[in-house]
Amino acid sequence: MANVLFVCLQNAGRSQMSEALFARVAGPAHHARSAGTAPADRVHPEVVTVMDELGIDLRDRIPSLLTRELAEWADVVVTMGCGDDCPYVPGVRYVDWDLPDPHGRSVSDVRATRDEIAGRTAALARSLSD
Repeated sequence: MANVLFVCLQNAGRSQMSEALFARVAGPAHHARSAGTAPADRVHPEVVTVMDELGIDLRDRIPSLLTRELAEWADVVVTMGCGDDCPYVPGVRYVDWDLPDPHGRSVSDVRATRDEIAGRTAALARSLSD
């Protein structure tokens, strides 16, 4: 079992979608959490809309702050645009996904990002189970 932490700037878009999609595909085999280096007040509305299309409700999710303790919990940290603000923890595997920030983008653009994340989270879950 692996612990995977998804990190972006506001924890209101990419990392929230990644956590939810990874949890769906990995099931009980792995654990997922998400955080941000500068958390927003809520998940972006356009993200809620495109995740609703998959039957995943993110309305009640509250963006959380990335802490060193959270990074230490993880076996794998997936970063998405948080730059040098992500703490480095020796022994933790880091992966960077270059994905556009969905904030303020059209629903079709956010849907494309969601679909890209779905493919990446599925591949990550498979690689952790091998």
